[in-house]
Amino acid sequence: MGAGVSGYMDILKAPHAARLLTGTLVGRLPNGVAHIAIVLFTRAEGGSYTLAGALAAVYGLTTAAGQPLLGRMVDLYGQPRVQLPAAVLSALGMAVLAAAGIDSLALAYAAVAVAGFFTPPLEGGLRALWPDVLGHRQDRVHRAYAMDAIAQEVMFTVGPLLVTLLVWLMSPAAALLVVNALGVLGALSVVVSGPSRAWRSAPREAHWLGALRAPGLLALLGSFFFVGLALGSITVAAFAYADDRGGDAVYGWFMAALGLGALIGGAAYGARDWAGAPERRLRVITGLLALGYLPLMLTPGVPAMTALGVVSGLFLAPAIACAFIVVDRHAPRGTVTEAFSWLVTTFGVGAAVGTAAAGPAVQFGGTTAGFAVAACGGVVALLVLLATGRVLAAPGHGAHDASTDENDRSGAVEPGFSSGHRA
Repeated sequence: MGAGVSGYMDILKAPHAARLLTGTLVGRLPNGVAHIAIVLFTRAEGGSYTLAGALAAVYGLTTAAGQPLLGRMVDLYGQPRVQLPAAVLSALGMAVLAAAGIDSLALAYAAVAVAGFFTPPLEGGLRALWPDVLGHRQDRVHRAYAMDAIAQEVMFTVGPLLVTLLVWLMSPAAALLVVNALGVLGALSVVVSGPSRAWRSAPREAHWLGALRAPGLLALLGSFFFVGLALGSITVAAFAYADDRGGDAVYGWFMAALGLGALIGGAAYGARDWAGAPERRLRVITGLLALGYLPLMLTPGVPAMTALGVVSGLFLAPAIACAFIVVDRHAPRGTVTEAFSWLVTTFGVGAAVGTAAAGPAVQFGGTTAGFAVAACGGVVALLVLLATGRVLAAPGHGAHDASTDENDRSGAVEPGFSSGHRA
């Protein structure tokens, strides 16, 4: 593990690396906490939980629609021309909601739709930058993907606490404004950096499907839809479990345990170099992820359930980090930001579907049925990878054919590594 820690430090010491990682996390903060901030604001304005949920759902759906489109624009026009304007427009949407409230429902829905649709694809943008920042070295880039997944877990843990603190110190409207102002500053920090300004996508073949014309990418997206479904259903099932066992504190402990497991798993995964094709490795990790969800259906006492939460989270960050590598290998030439954005979108839509599916499952079958949805999601995610093994075994044609000489000047990157190149 010591070697792994030194490997992480090696990445953070690279020029621009710490700034890009921090700026991206801060820039993504509004998206990471939007559902909580919208619910708290709506309730403070006197709106119902139904309205709060509907506004949060509109935000989620428009984010899912906007990410791949904005990702394609980044590939075509570069990061600064897309990321910062999108961040400003998204923040303005939330500012309109904070100023106008919910008296006009049409305006409230329009405001959250604008905020969601223009959420900047910073996540995919950072992953496109890592090869340039880290010298196109496969081992360092793969470790950066793992560190990225770990940092994401930290953001999703700290972000809600920050919103709660801002609401307590000021107001829900102020929390909306402050969080989105921070998001703009994070995006600004990224796009004025040298790597972001210099990055250009590899030349791309004109095709209306863009990244989606790669069969391997479609297979991966199909699998991660169900990984997202599993995670979304766990959130609802955990609420039901907590209601039966003591309320909000139990829910907090369980979700913290889930996050802790992801942090441990991500740190361990990135602490070593992995041999063999990442597609095969992803099948093993996804199988272990599914296996970790199955014991949750036992719904034991709180201490045991908290321990199971840690176990169930162990393979989430490794699965995400490994998926980043597979995306990069299968994305057609010149579509890497769009491809990463599709992964974010598919995962998010799956989580929304899982949340919706777990509600009726809990209502009619109890807490065990809610966790069963998560277990089924994990199993189906594995089955998709197994069924599409032949497609995944061959990296995408556009990514595989032309990128090696252009993007791997050191010859250190495996075939199919195609994140882009400097101008």
